Amino acid sequence: MDLAERAQDKLEEALNAEGRSRGHVAAGLLICLGCIAATAAIAAAKPQPPAPGAKPSRHPAMRAVWPALFSVTTLAAMRVWNAPDSAERTRALGLWAGLQGLSMLWMAWAPRDRTTQVVAAVSTAGLTAAYAHQAAYVDRKAAGLIAPTGFAGLSALIAKPVHAA
Repeated sequence: MDLAERAQDKLEEALNAEGRSRGHVAAGLLICLGCIAATAAIAAAKPQPPAPGAKPSRHPAMRAVWPALFSVTTLAAMRVWNAPDSAERTRALGLWAGLQGLSMLWMAWAPRDRTTQVVAAVSTAGLTAAYAHQAAYVDRKAAGLIAPTGFAGLSALIAKPVHAA
């Protein structure tokens, strides 16, 4: 096996894409990259005034990069996207789509008061937990990718996966 074949095997393994067509994988990548780009563009375009007494916000470029850094859920979504068709897969992708929409909403609105910021954080955390839980039924590695948010470990203990990944 040459280097190119090993690299392709590793990529297929990382994306859970074994047995999927290149078109299917490419479509999933375009959807995920589009969501990341939209969220990053909204974050970069929205000025973030500092809180009273706080230092000015980061450079606009950092505001654009920051959401993408936390878009690990997107790689998890690629793994779920490439999993075999099932009702669990459909539910997980639906929750991921809802999470992306909610993230874009909160980025665009950029709540400034403490109460709304708490609502934004709790609603995002709750939907992320639901997504991680549902992803664990489809692909344990996908659920594990969401671990930096702190929810995948718990959901992986609760959920029984459809297949081991």
